[in-house]
Amino acid sequence: MSKRVEADYDVIVCGGGAAGVGAAVGAAKAGAKVCLVEKYAFLGGAATNAQVLAYCGFYQQGEAPVQAVGGVGAEVVAEMQAFGFPAAPHRSETTGNWIIPLDPEILKHALDRLVRRHGIAVKLHTRVAAVTRTARLLEGVTLAGMGGRTRAAAEAFVDASGDANLAMLAGVDFRVGDYENRLQAVTLPMRIGGFDPGRSIDRKALTDAIVAYNRSGRYPIARTDGGIIVRLPGSRDVWWMIVDLAMPDLSSESFTAAEMTARDMAFEYMTLLRDTVPGFERAFLAATGPQIGIRESRHPRSRYEMQAEDVLSGRLREDGIARAAWPIELHGEAGKPVYRPVGGAGYCHVPYDSIRAFGLDNLWYGGRVIGADPDAYGSIRVMGTAFATGEAAGVAAALSAGRERPADPAAVRAQLSRQGALV
Repeated sequence: MSKRVEADYDVIVCGGGAAGVGAAVGAAKAGAKVCLVEKYAFLGGAATNAQVLAYCGFYQQGEAPVQAVGGVGAEVVAEMQAFGFPAAPHRSETTGNWIIPLDPEILKHALDRLVRRHGIAVKLHTRVAAVTRTARLLEGVTLAGMGGRTRAAAEAFVDASGDANLAMLAGVDFRVGDYENRLQAVTLPMRIGGFDPGRSIDRKALTDAIVAYNRSGRYPIARTDGGIIVRLPGSRDVWWMIVDLAMPDLSSESFTAAEMTARDMAFEYMTLLRDTVPGFERAFLAATGPQIGIRESRHPRSRYEMQAEDVLSGRLREDGIARAAWPIELHGEAGKPVYRPVGGAGYCHVPYDSIRAFGLDNLWYGGRVIGADPDAYGSIRVMGTAFATGEAAGVAAALSAGRERPADPAAVRAQLSRQGALV
């Protein structure tokens, strides 16, 4: 792609979650001058803005953890471990899936250190407000920050916003939710302090308490198995995933109702814990998050949409640029997740065309916005996989910046391998 105007950056990345950090660091390691734009005051995405305190997708299912994500994702894990935080795989007793429990404050600082070390220009408190484009190319973005509006030009762009904000502004077609516009449920994770350090969580007492509560409680609990409940390393706080709500649409009114109702539910469930489950007598709600945990919003059109069969068969491809190892996890009904395992070798490939925007030659996708049908989306949306698809998008953008043609998948795969990614 030839240069059109004098660019401020080689690559601009929209969104500072797992995919955005993966894209920004991946592009910088490939030699690009990078700008990373994030609307919050910190990086980390759902892990830090919604208290989703577990990285999913770093490991395959099975009796032992088999790594599926390397590269930038592994670098983030190592950065947390440098602070003395274990960032070690933990097998969920309810699902059998491997996760990496997190501490949000350590993660924030680790990500700050990582992007600074790679020389990335980070703009926090900043949103992409508008774009300029000519035919099949994006040229620049208008950034709205604390100091007002500024314009930045680049040769290539990555949408890692989770909500397809950049693609939407660029005029890329998108759908909301599944093919019938239904959205997956949202969740308000709870971080609980004050649990008796001499006790372990009594899951039977918890499930018995839920059965009793559901007879007359204001907010019946669909996760009668007790949900995901984990003691966090370091703080030894309890992380509980139990507050689930249906999301009818993406309106401000629906989000306002969900946020307020979810907080009411969280306090109701805290009373349940204190009154009925041993060890929680002095427990308190330490934190939820700046926002509720969103699983799904917009899906911009890509050049290839991953299919459920790609995941269920464990399809491997010559143009694969990332591994997706998390099972298909669907939350079509609040509080009743459904899991379907990845087939084949325990992971499938995300193909190159799933991270390429349809109709634009210099826009790539990372994380939740990559091309996937409603079932495949249940596998690729998690943060571990988002690091991998984000890094691939950043590398592709960096290798394509200033060139006549976008980089081919073989070149992207080769660079990813040099960076330690698992392809």
